[in-house]
Amino acid sequence: MLQPFGQENGPISAIIGLGANLPSAFGPPKQTLRHALALLRGVDIEIQTVSQLYETPCFPVDAGPDYVNAVAILATGLSAADLLSRLHQVEAEMGRVRATRWGQRTLDLDLLAYGEVIRPDLAMFQHWMELPADDQTRAAPEQLILPHPRIQDRAFVLVPLAEIAPDWRHPVLGRTASQMCGDLDPADVAQVKPL
Repeated sequence: MLQPFGQENGPISAIIGLGANLPSAFGPPKQTLRHALALLRGVDIEIQTVSQLYETPCFPVDAGPDYVNAVAILATGLSAADLLSRLHQVEAEMGRVRATRWGQRTLDLDLLAYGEVIRPDLAMFQHWMELPADDQTRAAPEQLILPHPRIQDRAFVLVPLAEIAPDWRHPVLGRTASQMCGDLDPADVAQVKPL
Protein backbone atom coordinates (compact mmCIF):
# COMPACT_ATOMS: atom_id res chain seq x y z
CA MET A 1 0.00 0.00 0.00
CA LEU A 2 1.31 3.42 -0.96
CA GLN A 3 2.18 5.64 2.00
CA PRO A 4 0.97 9.24 2.11
CA PHE A 5 3.25 11.80 0.50
CA GLY A 6 6.31 12.56 2.59
CA GLN A 7 6.48 9.46 4.79
CA GLU A 8 9.79 7.68 4.41
CA ASN A 9 8.93 4.42 6.21
CA GLY A 10 7.26 2.80 3.19
CA PRO A 11 6.76 3.31 -0.50
CA ILE A 12 6.84 6.96 -1.47
CA SER A 13 5.00 8.54 -4.37
CA ALA A 14 7.51 10.20 -6.70
CA ILE A 15 6.99 12.14 -9.90
CA ILE A 16 9.46 12.01 -12.77
CA GLY A 17 9.67 13.88 -16.04
CA LEU A 18 10.88 12.15 -19.19
CA GLY A 19 12.20 13.81 -22.33
CA ALA A 20 14.24 13.11 -25.45
CA ASN A 21 14.91 14.87 -28.73
CA LEU A 22 17.58 12.66 -30.31
CA PRO A 23 17.29 9.04 -31.40
CA SER A 24 18.93 6.41 -29.22
CA ALA A 25 20.04 2.86 -29.89
CA PHE A 26 16.43 1.94 -29.04
CA GLY A 27 14.87 4.10 -31.76
CA PRO A 28 13.30 7.54 -32.02
CA PRO A 29 12.49 9.54 -28.87
CA LYS A 30 9.05 8.06 -28.27
CA GLN A 31 10.47 4.51 -28.31
CA THR A 32 13.34 5.65 -26.11
CA LEU A 33 10.92 6.95 -23.45
CA ARG A 34 8.92 3.72 -23.48
CA HIS A 35 12.11 1.66 -23.13
CA ALA A 36 13.33 3.87 -20.27
CA LEU A 37 10.10 3.20 -18.38
CA ALA A 38 10.58 -0.54 -18.89
CA LEU A 39 14.12 -0.31 -17.50
CA LEU A 40 12.92 1.62 -14.43
CA ARG A 41 10.46 -1.07 -13.37
CA GLY A 42 11.93 -3.20 -10.65
CA VAL A 43 11.75 -4.44 -7.09
CA ASP A 44 11.96 -0.92 -5.66
CA ILE A 45 10.08 1.00 -8.36
CA GLU A 46 6.47 0.52 -9.42
CA ILE A 47 5.21 2.71 -12.24
CA GLN A 48 1.70 3.73 -11.25
CA THR A 49 0.66 5.94 -14.14
CA VAL A 50 2.20 7.60 -17.18
CA SER A 51 0.91 10.54 -19.18
CA GLN A 52 0.50 10.36 -22.90
CA LEU A 53 3.47 11.51 -24.95
CA TYR A 54 3.70 15.16 -25.95
CA GLU A 55 5.72 17.00 -28.57
CA THR A 56 7.24 20.20 -27.21
CA PRO A 57 9.49 22.85 -28.75
CA CYS A 58 13.18 22.54 -28.06
CA PHE A 59 14.55 24.89 -25.40
CA PRO A 60 16.41 27.08 -25.96
CA VAL A 61 14.70 27.86 -29.28
CA ASP A 62 16.55 26.49 -32.34
CA ALA A 63 18.87 24.38 -30.14
CA GLY A 64 17.78 21.18 -31.90
CA PRO A 65 14.81 19.00 -32.80
CA ASP A 66 11.60 19.22 -30.80
CA TYR A 67 11.27 17.06 -27.70
CA VAL A 68 9.01 14.21 -26.80
CA ASN A 69 7.99 14.58 -23.14
CA ALA A 70 5.93 12.71 -20.57
CA VAL A 71 5.44 12.53 -16.81
CA ALA A 72 5.16 9.39 -14.70
CA ILE A 73 4.14 8.74 -11.11
CA LEU A 74 6.09 6.03 -9.31
CA ALA A 75 5.81 4.25 -6.00
CA THR A 76 9.27 3.56 -4.66
CA GLY A 77 11.06 2.21 -1.64
CA LEU A 78 14.25 3.98 -2.72
CA SER A 79 15.46 7.14 -1.02
CA ALA A 80 15.33 10.30 -3.12
CA ALA A 81 19.10 10.15 -3.69
CA ASP A 82 18.98 6.48 -4.69
CA LEU A 83 16.04 7.12 -7.01
CA LEU A 84 17.96 9.95 -8.68
CA SER A 85 20.96 7.63 -9.06
CA ARG A 86 18.71 5.02 -10.68
CA LEU A 87 17.38 7.65 -13.12
CA HIS A 88 20.94 8.61 -14.04
CA GLN A 89 21.86 4.93 -14.43
CA VAL A 90 18.99 4.41 -16.91
CA GLU A 91 20.03 7.55 -18.80
CA ALA A 92 23.59 6.20 -19.09
CA GLU A 93 22.38 2.73 -20.13
CA MET A 94 20.49 4.42 -22.95
CA GLY A 95 23.41 6.49 -24.19
CA ARG A 96 22.90 9.82 -22.42
CA VAL A 97 26.05 11.94 -22.40
CA ARG A 98 26.00 14.97 -20.11
CA ALA A 99 27.93 17.48 -22.21
CA THR A 100 25.86 20.67 -22.32
CA ARG A 101 23.33 22.01 -19.84
CA TRP A 102 19.95 22.05 -21.58
CA GLY A 103 21.56 20.57 -24.69
CA GLN A 104 20.14 17.96 -27.03
CA ARG A 105 19.82 14.53 -25.50
CA THR A 106 18.85 10.96 -26.15
CA LEU A 107 17.13 10.80 -22.75
CA ASP A 108 16.44 13.08 -19.81
CA LEU A 109 14.90 11.73 -16.60
CA ASP A 110 14.17 14.37 -13.97
CA LEU A 111 13.07 13.73 -10.40
CA LEU A 112 10.33 16.35 -10.05
CA ALA A 113 8.92 15.52 -6.62
CA TYR A 114 9.43 12.93 -3.92
CA GLY A 115 6.41 12.85 -1.67
CA GLU A 116 6.14 16.20 0.06
CA VAL A 117 9.87 16.36 0.72
CA ILE A 118 11.55 19.78 0.50
CA ARG A 119 15.28 19.24 0.09
CA PRO A 120 17.78 20.27 1.28
CA ASP A 121 15.70 23.02 2.96
CA LEU A 122 13.18 25.72 2.12
CA ALA A 123 15.77 28.50 1.77
CA MET A 124 17.86 26.55 -0.75
CA PHE A 125 14.75 25.54 -2.69
CA GLN A 126 13.63 29.18 -2.88
CA HIS A 127 17.09 30.30 -4.00
CA TRP A 128 16.99 27.95 -7.00
CA MET A 129 13.31 28.65 -7.72
CA GLU A 130 13.94 32.41 -7.85
CA LEU A 131 17.21 32.23 -9.81
CA PRO A 132 16.92 34.44 -12.92
CA ALA A 133 16.56 32.60 -16.24
CA ASP A 134 19.94 33.78 -17.54
CA ASP A 135 21.68 32.44 -14.43
CA GLN A 136 19.89 29.09 -14.79
CA THR A 137 21.74 28.42 -18.06
CA ARG A 138 25.11 28.86 -16.34
CA ALA A 139 24.56 27.40 -12.89
CA ALA A 140 23.48 23.97 -11.73
CA PRO A 141 22.91 22.95 -8.11
CA GLU A 142 25.55 20.71 -6.58
CA GLN A 143 22.91 18.84 -4.60
CA LEU A 144 19.45 17.46 -5.17
CA ILE A 145 16.76 20.16 -4.88
CA LEU A 146 13.21 18.95 -4.24
CA PRO A 147 10.69 19.57 -5.51
CA HIS A 148 12.27 20.47 -8.84
CA PRO A 149 12.60 24.27 -8.58
CA ARG A 150 11.13 25.01 -12.02
CA ILE A 151 8.05 22.75 -12.19
CA GLN A 152 5.78 25.81 -12.04
CA ASP A 153 7.49 27.41 -15.07
CA ARG A 154 7.44 24.53 -17.53
CA ALA A 155 4.49 23.74 -19.74
CA PHE A 156 6.20 20.54 -20.91
CA VAL A 157 6.01 19.31 -17.29
CA LEU A 158 2.69 20.79 -16.18
CA VAL A 159 0.57 19.77 -19.17
CA PRO A 160 1.32 16.04 -18.76
CA LEU A 161 1.31 16.30 -14.96
CA ALA A 162 -2.12 17.96 -15.00
CA GLU A 163 -3.32 15.16 -17.27
CA ILE A 164 -2.47 12.37 -14.80
CA ALA A 165 -2.49 14.17 -11.43
CA PRO A 166 -4.49 17.40 -11.72
CA ASP A 167 -4.92 17.63 -7.94
CA TRP A 168 -1.25 17.06 -7.05
CA ARG A 169 -0.31 19.97 -4.81
CA HIS A 170 3.13 21.59 -4.88
CA PRO A 171 4.56 21.21 -1.34
CA VAL A 172 5.95 24.76 -1.27
CA LEU A 173 3.66 26.80 -3.52
CA GLY A 174 0.47 25.08 -2.36
CA ARG A 175 -0.97 25.13 -5.90
CA THR A 176 -2.25 22.11 -7.77
CA ALA A 177 -0.84 20.91 -11.09
CA SER A 178 -4.01 22.18 -12.81
CA GLN A 179 -3.74 25.59 -11.15
CA MET A 180 -0.06 25.97 -12.06
CA CYS A 181 -0.80 24.92 -15.63
CA GLY A 182 -3.54 27.55 -15.74
CA ASP A 183 -1.05 30.15 -14.49
CA LEU A 184 1.15 29.67 -17.57
CA ASP A 185 0.97 31.74 -20.73
CA PRO A 186 -1.70 30.02 -22.89
CA ALA A 187 0.65 30.28 -25.88
CA ASP A 188 3.24 28.18 -24.03
CA VAL A 189 0.62 25.58 -23.09
CA ALA A 190 -0.62 25.42 -26.69
CA GLN A 191 2.87 24.46 -27.87
CA VAL A 192 2.73 21.22 -25.85
CA LYS A 193 0.89 18.93 -28.26
CA PRO A 194 -0.21 15.32 -27.75
CA LEU A 195 1.51 12.89 -30.12
